[in-house]
Amino acid sequence: MSKQDGLVTDREEIVKIIARAQVIHLGLHDGDDIYMLPMNYGYTWEEGQLTFYLHGALEGKKIDLLRKNPHVGFAVDCDHQLVEGEKPCQHSFRFASVIGNGEAELVEDPQEKMKGLKALMRQYSQREFEFYPRLVSIVAVIKITVRDFTGKVRG
Repeated sequence: MSKQDGLVTDREEIVKIIARAQVIHLGLHDGDDIYMLPMNYGYTWEEGQLTFYLHGALEGKKIDLLRKNPHVGFAVDCDHQLVEGEKPCQHSFRFASVIGNGEAELVEDPQEKMKGLKALMRQYSQREFEFYPRLVSIVAVIKITVRDFTGKVRG
C-alpha cells in the first residue's frame, strides 16, 4: 500500500471515522522517549477546528508530562477486519484511521471542562448529560487543539 492509497481528505469522512472509533492513542514526550497511552475521548468540530477532550486524574504521569511539553500526537482507528487469502502474502487487514498532532492543555475553566465532559459522554452514549460543579472540580480535562491530521481507509 503506497502512502497515498486510501488517503481520506474529505473532512466529513474524517469526522465519521472519529465518531466510530472508541479509543484515542495519545503520544506524549517523556524525555527522549514517547509515552503512549490509550484513552477515552470526546471531540468537537467547530468552525473548521478539530478538538479532542480527554479526562483523567488531577495528577499523575500524563499530567506531569503535559505540563513539561504540550506537543502531542494521537491516533484513532476503527473498522478492523482481517481479510484472509490463500497464501500468507495475500492476507490483509481493513481499517479506518485518523492520526495527527496538536497542543494539549489542562482545562481550568469549569464551563469549558463541562463542554469537554459532555463531548466525551456523547461519544459513547449519544446522550446529553449535565454535570455537577463538584464532579467537574475533581477531574482533569485535557483539551487537544489539533494542528494537523490525516485520514486513511484500507478497505
